[in-house]
Amino acid sequence: MDKSITIYILSDSIGETGEQVAKAAVSQFNPERYEIRRFPYITGEEQIVEIFEEAKMEKSIIIYTIVIEKLRNFIIEMGSKFGIPVVDLMTPTLSALEQVLGYGPKRESGLIRRLDEKYFRKVEAVEFAVKYDDGKDTRGIKKADIVLVGVSRTSKTPLSMYLAHKHFKVANVPLVPEVPAPEELFLKDVKRVFGLIANPFKLNEIRQERLKSLGLSNNANYASIERIKLELEYSKKIMEKLNCVVIDVSNKAVEETATIVIDVMKKNFGEEILD
Repeated sequence: MDKSITIYILSDSIGETGEQVAKAAVSQFNPERYEIRRFPYITGEEQIVEIFEEAKMEKSIIIYTIVIEKLRNFIIEMGSKFGIPVVDLMTPTLSALEQVLGYGPKRESGLIRRLDEKYFRKVEAVEFAVKYDDGKDTRGIKKADIVLVGVSRTSKTPLSMYLAHKHFKVANVPLVPEVPAPEELFLKDVKRVFGLIANPFKLNEIRQERLKSLGLSNNANYASIERIKLELEYSKKIMEKLNCVVIDVSNKAVEETATIVIDVMKKNFGEEILD
């Protein structure tokens, strides 16, 4: 008796789920030989016909994770026609979810792939924000979706990370009177540049707390009102030169500031900026 089998995996996505289930199931039988053939991104009946024409030539079963009802029904029909067992992995789970949630599934192919793409875009944006944080590499200015500028402790880094989780690649640049603003900043599309300012007394409090957390004296020049006013005056001149949107973050949570930035980006580049 021939104890070999070929398992065909049909999917409207990459087919990884079907393959893992097939491997787990076949391991319970330990056949002399088995082969798993994966067919991802099934979108039409002609693809299915070709697979069945191939499968009928050997001992086989077909496992599928396809949510489009027309294609699912066609696979069932072809399985019956060729006498090949077909296994639907998705429908029992979808039916159970529908029963509990009280509404039907979208039945759109590739949704998980789109979710994966969004996840990887977010990871990429977070890595970008870390790499180009605090002006460490001015080359990030050219590549960034959004550039934040401002003096120390105006929430540039937390805002960069928050926006990164919304899939924006953000570079932030500190403005310090003793250090010339990078030339790349003045070559950037001004619609993508945002200046952050804050009340000097609010900054004074924040900087004093920062020095305390570092175990340093809060009398350092970094936290003095005179120094902060000097820095803010310098930063405002740079922002005026750039002609960028300026946001006072004194009494705003990071989420509030991010909402302003995103709203401006949508106004400048359209809703698709969030896709």
